[in-house]
Amino acid sequence: MLHYALMLVGTGSLVAAGPCDLYANGGTPCIAAHSTTRALYNSFSGALYQVKRGSDNTTTNISPLSAGGVANAGAQDTFCARTTCLISIIYDQSGRGNHLTQAPPGGFKGPEANGYDNLASAIGAPVTLNGQKAYGVFSPPGTGYRNNAVSGSAKGDQAEGMYAVLDGTHYNSGCCYDYGNAETNSLDTGNGHMEAIYFGDSTYWGSGTGSGPWLMADLENGLFTGRNPKNNPAPSISYRFFTTILKGGPNLWALRGGNAASGTLSTYFSGARPTPSGYNPMSKEGAIIFGIGGDNSVSAQGTFYEGVVTSGYPSDATENAVQANIVAAGYATASLTSGDSFTVGSSISLRATTSGYTDRYLAHTGATVNTQVVSSSSATSLKQQAMWTVRAGLANSGCVSFESRDQPGSFIRHYDFVLKVNANDGSKAFREDATFCPQAGLNGQGSSIRAWGYPTRWIRHFDNVGYVGSNGGVKTFDNARAFGDDVSFVVGSGFA
Repeated sequence: MLHYALMLVGTGSLVAAGPCDLYANGGTPCIAAHSTTRALYNSFSGALYQVKRGSDNTTTNISPLSAGGVANAGAQDTFCARTTCLISIIYDQSGRGNHLTQAPPGGFKGPEANGYDNLASAIGAPVTLNGQKAYGVFSPPGTGYRNNAVSGSAKGDQAEGMYAVLDGTHYNSGCCYDYGNAETNSLDTGNGHMEAIYFGDSTYWGSGTGSGPWLMADLENGLFTGRNPKNNPAPSISYRFFTTILKGGPNLWALRGGNAASGTLSTYFSGARPTPSGYNPMSKEGAIIFGIGGDNSVSAQGTFYEGVVTSGYPSDATENAVQANIVAAGYATASLTSGDSFTVGSSISLRATTSGYTDRYLAHTGATVNTQVVSSSSATSLKQQAMWTVRAGLANSGCVSFESRDQPGSFIRHYDFVLKVNANDGSKAFREDATFCPQAGLNGQGSSIRAWGYPTRWIRHFDNVGYVGSNGGVKTFDNARAFGDDVSFVVGSGFA
């Protein structure tokens, strides 16, 4: 299928083509192209995204290593060394300026003090593309980007297409992990006012077969996989990298998808608009959202690598060519950890590095995680409260979980961002809350341990209590003062 990765230019010669080159060649050009992993045009060499550094709030742009190439992850790593970074802008590569920035408050208020949504961590979704490191956008609940003044987007019943490459294993049932066309006022303005890719396992508005997650179309007040909201043949998805496609025009729409790492697309639905009122004709408004619902509903989670929105209804042949290009990009997983080795099965201690607290270790009293002064002469019971058995991450085996030494079967987990020691109840939520990804210590000592499901948040001691804190934020324990010290721990082999 090499011909899918090439296109004919004016000179009659064949050159490598990016997804948006292929869409343009098919007569349905991109009006927005977003990716933190690579250029989506063969000739694009501009900024892909912007990161903001936690230590001084300065920003830098990350561009491809070369025109049409993979993002320069090394430039990000250098800029963000020994501090935290957020993705502050996802730039539009189409030339129309349809950039995605921090979503403002809407029908649902965002989690920030001013009602805006959170920004994503710059390191939450490392991947490789044909062996070259890059970063996707890992979005916990409360994270969202938006542009309410888009140039060239479909409105009313006009035709459009869109695709997104997502992590098919990162999802929940919240509303709504979307990418696509939405309301321009961040409110729910009625049926048919959206046309966006949705991914998750919500069954409130619609569903497919099995237990999910599913690719569905968020058309506002309904998630659709066919003409009716429920019991449609869209399959449950388990691909690690998942190509999602939605397109719609006058009384016609389609959902397609496939493994973004190999193979071709399948058509899950193609036909007339849904039967409930308000969806034929459509009343699209033309904003672009990412990670949230049209009214800024912010309870969903997911991971995004690249996506576009087009003008016009793309042909299956064009989409097949784009899928071949995505497969040829060579998406693969990358290490989620760095720094000290956390050997599964070993017993460890975690000693604080903050000045004045270096005799304290992360421990627990009952369900409360705290720091306590522990020494070789301490009681055996206290030593065991400050020892943890390293287990493979309950939600992601690329990270780790910490089992209590004195309460086997109980693990450190965060709940409302407070650390607890609770018995494993086997739920998806518990597994995610109990999974952590160690990194090299932010203050240059030992390890800093970020929450897998909330990668802007790190295990932190604050007033001798354990939290998952962010480097600045609305919580008291998000205070940026001494953050790098408070989240850095020297890893020991436990106590005798």
